[in-house]
Amino acid sequence: MDEILSQNEIDALLSAISSGEMDAEELKKEEQEKKVRVYDFKRALRFSKDQIRSISRIHENYARLLTTFFSTQFRSFVNISVTSVDQIPFEEFIRSVPKKTVLNVYSAEPLDGRLIMEINPNIAYAILDRILGGKGNSTYKNEGLTEIEKILLRQIFEKTEQSLTEAWSSVAEIQPKLEDFEENPQFLQMISPNETVVVVSLSTAIGETSGMINICIPHILLEPIISKLSAHYWMQSPNKERDYESYHKLTKHVQQTQIDVRSILGETTISIQEFLKLNNQDVIALNQAIDDPLTLVINDKPKFKVQPGKYKNKMSVQVLEEIKEVNEDNE
Repeated sequence: MDEILSQNEIDALLSAISSGEMDAEELKKEEQEKKVRVYDFKRALRFSKDQIRSISRIHENYARLLTTFFSTQFRSFVNISVTSVDQIPFEEFIRSVPKKTVLNVYSAEPLDGRLIMEINPNIAYAILDRILGGKGNSTYKNEGLTEIEKILLRQIFEKTEQSLTEAWSSVAEIQPKLEDFEENPQFLQMISPNETVVVVSLSTAIGETSGMINICIPHILLEPIISKLSAHYWMQSPNKERDYESYHKLTKHVQQTQIDVRSILGETTISIQEFLKLNNQDVIALNQAIDDPLTLVINDKPKFKVQPGKYKNKMSVQVLEEIKEVNEDNE
């Protein structure tokens, strides 16, 4: 918002201009100069704020799914949350990554391109320690990971592919697959250094160890679905087609469901003393007149008025009318 001047400040400004202490033309030039903004073409912003917010929502869901998965696998306290979502050149992302780290490269068919998941060494070694029966302590080693440690980490992150699929399901049906595993970021030359990428930073805590997991998503991967990252798409109600096979199966099961049907001849109340004195051939008068229709009860709810009769040598009832349910709110 523009700054609103008080009356005293307005009077002081007019007084300064009148006395010559300030030049109105110079003020206009300064105002024009402020409107000029430096633009770095190397850091071209190819995603709108709306699209960045959508990516953030997707990965907030992913963070929750990853937290649940790791908690179950490690049987330890795990907390993962989205810290920031930024768009930067790919070269800047590579420079920000430590020389020794864990880099998972995923394909995301049917989309083109690959995304990178960078796991801070503190988190990677805490995961290994927990997998091997430790308390989840991080013991960083300068010599890098052994082949066995690489296999263990690859296996655990291959199991997280389903969580990534589920997180993105609201926008696109992707099939992530762990294609490559690297430790040195300099070996990752997948796209042009000036290509814009979205970097999602996840603050991660496993036990007492904390660190970051960074997910790098190139623009080329998001380009086919970029229209689905707008707020308009998220606000649209999905127009789902009816699954006729499931519909017919459900209908068949419902139609075969057994229900309890009873016809009430009449009711009355008697005392305990009268009940104890009942003898053979005693007559009990009911509250049902002989000419009035009976009530047909289905699953303990009165549904129809019926009249008794005989059909194929069996006692039967004929439906006369449906009993309308009374809405208590309209009484």
